[in-house]
Formats: sequence, structure tokens, C-alpha cells
Amino acid sequence: MSSSNSQAHLPVSLLSDAQWSALHQAIAPLSGAQLTWVSGYLAGLAQAQQPLAAPAAQAVTSAKLTILYGSQTGNAKGVASEYKAMAEAAGLTVELLNMADYKSKRLKDETHLVIVVSTHGEGEAPDDAAELHEFLASKKAPKLPQLKYAVLGLGDSSYEFFCQTAKDFDQRLAALGASRLAERVDCDVDYDADVATWSGRVTELLKQELASAGQGQVVAMPGVNLAVAQASHYSKKNPFAAELLAAQKITGRDSVKDIRHIEISLEGSGLQYQPGDALGVWFSNDPALVDELLGLLELNGDAEVSVGDERLPLRKALLEKFELTQSYPSFAKGYAELTHNAQLLQLSEDKGALRDYLASHQIVDIVKAYPGKVSEEQLASLLRAMTPRLYSIASSQSEVEDEVHLTVALVEYQKDGQLRQGGASGFLAGRVEEGQQVRIFVESNDNFKLPADTNTPVIMVGPGTGIAPFRAFMQEREAQEAQGNNWLFFGNPNFTQDFLYQVEWQRWVKEGLLNKISLAFSRDQADKIYVQHRLLEQGKEVFEWLQQGAHFYVCGDANHMAKDVHNALLTIISEHGGKTAEQAEEYLNDLRKSKRYQRDVY
Repeated sequence: MSSSNSQAHLPVSLLSDAQWSALHQAIAPLSGAQLTWVSGYLAGLAQAQQPLAAPAAQAVTSAKLTILYGSQTGNAKGVASEYKAMAEAAGLTVELLNMADYKSKRLKDETHLVIVVSTHGEGEAPDDAAELHEFLASKKAPKLPQLKYAVLGLGDSSYEFFCQTAKDFDQRLAALGASRLAERVDCDVDYDADVATWSGRVTELLKQELASAGQGQVVAMPGVNLAVAQASHYSKKNPFAAELLAAQKITGRDSVKDIRHIEISLEGSGLQYQPGDALGVWFSNDPALVDELLGLLELNGDAEVSVGDERLPLRKALLEKFELTQSYPSFAKGYAELTHNAQLLQLSEDKGALRDYLASHQIVDIVKAYPGKVSEEQLASLLRAMTPRLYSIASSQSEVEDEVHLTVALVEYQKDGQLRQGGASGFLAGRVEEGQQVRIFVESNDNFKLPADTNTPVIMVGPGTGIAPFRAFMQEREAQEAQGNNWLFFGNPNFTQDFLYQVEWQRWVKEGLLNKISLAFSRDQADKIYVQHRLLEQGKEVFEWLQQGAHFYVCGDANHMAKDVHNALLTIISEHGGKTAEQAEEYLNDLRKSKRYQRDVY
């Protein structure tokens, strides 16, 4: 239902002009699914204001819902937090916990459990979910016949092990005798509608379950906590329109990489962030790319198509609403079926070959390679909704105040004579100019934070754009006048072309804030040297720092670098700690559990 239709039927006389204006402004940007969620939430709040007839009508506290989340980038945490608010508005007694903070022995006492968990890398559990994930697969896991549960997975269908962690939790709980309250739902990157449907269904089932378990009426809890909604006015669904202050190339003219330092104003937003957090960036697609796609398919850009609950001209939808620069299996398969293209259908049946193909072909490249005819509406139905890109923040507000800085690698290459760019990186590097607006939000990352004790030493491993959060770390440590030692491992192709923020790092070394810096410029000698090689070379001292309580941080490529660094750490612990391979694994797991081994990998 559109907001104009809503206005026509709303009993406005119950609200003052100021209240109606505020309400209309708040609901205007919401989708149909979001309006449905909000209507239930507000109904719960309204019920909370009604007088209670007797103590028996109080919310049931003997039967409790526990919500556990495992989140690498913050999406699962956000979904879990929103679901907590929804469940409380429905009158349920709820406890929300990060899996990293959950004592696994509590499982045997739980009666109702909701799990929201993401998957990253090659089917790996998020760092904060790893321990519980391992526990459920171990012989120590208890039988759970009393437990009823529901699992929601977040993932990306472009990857082979889509929502694997959620599947693991679901299967392991069932194997331990627990009962599914509802079937698991595996959400793709465009998850809002699926989450809304799942949330409504699970909440209704839980209301019945917990009311029965407590033998009393479940009603809305007075004083529902609105902290989630009020913590920040701006969010992924309500981004702040910020001014782009600067977009400066910081690699040399002859570099094989094009890396930009981005500065964005937060003035007037009230947005706050901590070193280690990420910035979400909404972008628009390249008009030239959109026009190329329309031309190849001979479609009318002015024809209206359905985008969720909206009707928009196709060209506008392609510019602002749909994912065009990252390809995904659902498009390839759907397009092949609609166009009856035998070659593409054959490719779609080989999952491995299809993933390899999609990694180097944008949507327009697929259409160009496999010509066919689809209608405007069919094209819209095939495309995935655009999702914002998350970038590790490269600044501390202690230093830059009402600004936020990013370190962005421009994705750019030639494909069959055509220039192709990444969606967000191309937008930030060229399609938005200084002084224009960028829609942003802050995504907190509880799994990548400086130690609370400023005397604690830190080791930072961040090749390439992985340097970003460590620039923020150093700005923060400088502002704190931290006494703990700092050691940076940085790598890139060439010293003269690719030493990102070189002047700043040299200043921190000169002033004694940065105690050690180990550099790995892979192409400056015949044999390529990477950060994991520098770690192994300095293994004895690295282990000494760990023994002295150092926190170890890794930021950057998940598929290769992070794994190589992990293996190098195991070797260091084994060789310099006198441990077996199994003991080295336990040592590293203990570091992770105590949040002394933290990774921000992508």
C-alpha cells in the first residue's frame, strides 16, 4: 500500500499536525514488508499501554526465548536485534546474545532458541560463532530433547557453500534431539522480504509455544525497549546523505593497483563509529553500463516494471535498484531458461564452472555472450536487488571528528573491448564528484576492536587495502596516549608505487608510537615475498609478543592471505612454543576465544 493511500484512510484526527508529520516522514521510505512488521510492532506497544486485569496477565517469564547470533560483518547481528524488538513487542521474554558470549553448557537448559547466523569464505562460521559451531559437532554436545528451535541463515548464493553455517547448526541441533519450531530459511544478500516473512511466522509459533509452556497469557511487555530503533537515526534502511569531501588516488602512476583515499563528511548526522567498524555505502550503477544492457536486449528504459512494492521506469530501476556488476547463479539460470539458450543452460548445470565464469563476467557480459530476448518485466524479475558495499573505516573520530575515511581499491578491467568497473568502487572513484552526496551508514563490528587496556601490545597484519582499519587503530592509540607496543605487517606489489599512507606510518615510527614495521613488497625482488613470509621470518619475536598478551589482527583477502597468515601463525606457535600441531591449534583457538585473535576478512 502506498503512503498516499494510507493517508486517505488514517484517522488523522487522533494525531496532532506535528505527530502526523513525524509519522508520515518515518514511514514514507518503508517497503510493504517493513510496514507490515512495523504495524505488528506498534500493535504490541499499544497493547502494552492497556491496563492489566490481574497479575496472571503479566508476560510469562518462566518460558523464555533465547536468540543467538553469529555475525562477521554485522548483518546477522542487525537482523537478530530487530527480531528481538519484534518478539518483545509480541509479549515474549527474550534474551539476545552474541554466540561468542554464550556459555555452551547452557544449551541443555534452553527450551526455545532462535539462531541467526551468517556464512563467510568457503562455508566457514563467523569468528564469533566458531566455538559454539565446533561444540555442537563434538562429543561434548548434550542431548537436547527439550529444545525447540528455528534457524535463519544469511549468505550469498554466488558462493558454493551458501548458508552452510546455518545448515550446520540446523542439522546438528536436530541430530541432538531438538525439534524444529519452523523450517530453516536461507537468505540471499537481498534478505529483507524473507526475514520479514520468517520473523512473522516464527513469532506466531513462539507465542503459542510460550503461552502454553507458561500456562498463562502472553501480553506485550510494558516499557518495550526501543534502544535498537533509537540508537541511531541513520541505518542501512535509512542512510545518511553525506557530502563527499575528497577522493584521492594514493598509489603511484605506474602501480598495478588504483587505490583511493576517500573522505566523507558526517556533519549533521550524529553518526558515531569506533576503530574497527565498517561504513556501508549505497551507490548507483554506471549510466553507460545501463544503456549498454538496454541496447543489447532492445528494451524500453521508460517502461515501468515492478521493484518490490514499487513501479519504476526500467532505466531508473537499473540505475538505482538492481545489482549489475556482481553476477549471480540465479540470473544466469533464469536468463538461460527464458531465452532457451542451450549453451548457457549447460554451463548453469556445472556449479563450479558457472562460479568461475560469473567471477569475471558482469550481467551485461552474460547477455552479450548469450544473446536472447526478454521483456522489461522479465529482466526485472531476474535481477537481484542492489546491496550496499561495506568498507573498513580508515579513521578514528578522535582524530578526524565529523569525518569518516575509507581506503578503496578501484575494480577496473577490460572485457571484450569494454571498460568494466566495480559498482561501488567505480561510483566513489569517479561517478560521484567532490561536493556531491553519498548515502552511507555505520556498521559496527564487535569482532574487530582494540583492547580495552591501552597498555596491551597489538600486532596488525594488513596488506593492500587491509591497511585501512590499522590507520584508524593508530590514530586512536595516539589520541589515547596508549603505552602498549604496536607492530604492523604491510604488503603490496612495489615500495615506490604502493606504500599506502607512507608518510603517516613513517611519522608514527619516528615518534615511537609504531614500534615495529615489517614490509613485504612482492614484486621488488625475483622471489615474491608476502606478509606471511615476514611473519615466519620474525616468528620468534611474534611468539614472544603473543606470550606477553598481544592482540593479533588480520584484515584483507579471506580466500588466500588470511589462510596463509593463519597457517603461518600455527607454524610460529608450534616451532617457537614447542607445541604439537594439535596444541598449536588449541593455542590459537584460545586466542580467538579471548578475542586476542581477530579478523576482518572479505
